[in-house]
Amino acid sequence: MSIPDWNPDSAVRDACAVDGLADFGDNSHREPMEKLLWSLQHEAQLNSIGEVVLRQRVVDILATRLRIQEYLKRFPEIRDEEIVGPLVIVGLPRTGTTMLHRTIAADQRMYAPLWFETRFPCPALDWDPGGEDQRIVDGKAEMQAMLDANPDLMAVHPMDAMGPDEDIMLLEQSFYSFNIQAFANLPSFDAWIEAQDHTPGYEYWKLLLQFLQWQKRRTGQQAERWTVKAPHHLHYMDLVFKVFPEARVVLTHRDPVDTIPSLSSMTAGLWVIYSDHADVKEVGRTWSRKFARGMNHTMDVREQMGDERFLDLWFKDTVSQPLREIQKVYDFVGMDFTDEARAEMEQWQDFNKRELRPAHEYTLEEFGFTEAGLKDQFARYRAKFIHD
Repeated sequence: MSIPDWNPDSAVRDACAVDGLADFGDNSHREPMEKLLWSLQHEAQLNSIGEVVLRQRVVDILATRLRIQEYLKRFPEIRDEEIVGPLVIVGLPRTGTTMLHRTIAADQRMYAPLWFETRFPCPALDWDPGGEDQRIVDGKAEMQAMLDANPDLMAVHPMDAMGPDEDIMLLEQSFYSFNIQAFANLPSFDAWIEAQDHTPGYEYWKLLLQFLQWQKRRTGQQAERWTVKAPHHLHYMDLVFKVFPEARVVLTHRDPVDTIPSLSSMTAGLWVIYSDHADVKEVGRTWSRKFARGMNHTMDVREQMGDERFLDLWFKDTVSQPLREIQKVYDFVGMDFTDEARAEMEQWQDFNKRELRPAHEYTLEEFGFTEAGLKDQFARYRAKFIHD
């Protein structure tokens, strides 16, 4: 197998060759892309699979950016799509955000990004809204490859290429996200990207939601508002409100003693696919620090803006009485929780019962955690929202 070429110009050439395009629109992606490629080459300790897959991921993002720019030239009305007060679901990972988001997305009045749309947000240049979409084929194949490499992933996170999923991969299209760190250990890139202003990433995120809405409308979908979810938004809650001043945020709660080890288990399950030297204790150190920092940021933003923009839900309630909690969400955003929406959600829940998936097993110790250490790291959050 040939050694990947990590030179940024080489990645750009490969991306331009996909559709014969060369206009990226602006260069806000260039510096983070260069930092990422350096870290992938020099720090990630990738195996042969990781080298091929993660370099190709960078090329895919660049090619997508080129294609999006071409769509914007052909259809400038994309930028006129109005995103009405999106419902943004956040919380520490493993606090029920996925279940809550997917249940609400069953309501036909809600737009939601599907996994294949977040991975490949731009269709082919000759896209026929009523025809076959190669992105679906590619998305299903990529997801199956991950599950073939590590079947335990399904126990950690239900995966469906056609189902609603996190919009963090939309942020990854600008290279301003932490998503790539879920696949490999990238300390230099991680430190650099945390120190940057992520406004370019969130402005591009908004543009991609407009683009997806334009696509959905062309396929006949008509909805009232977006529901999106990503724990990543905890790190940049100020920017969520900067690009969507009328956003409404649902914040889900669960003890970090339960959530952070579970997150670490999920992330470690990805690191071991792409590196034969994955350090699971480094997974724990990296992600517990990041989410303690992110939660403190969101708490700071909330204190500045006031509680009226946030709705608190607790994991134990969303699991035991999901539709009662979702009624609170609809009251919060000022939408009628109709009988039709309730029926759609009940049908979805019946089809997606947790017991149909294998158990997720892990220990605190394998990731270098202690209960006392996690309680101390998240002391501010636990004092306000978690009651032993």
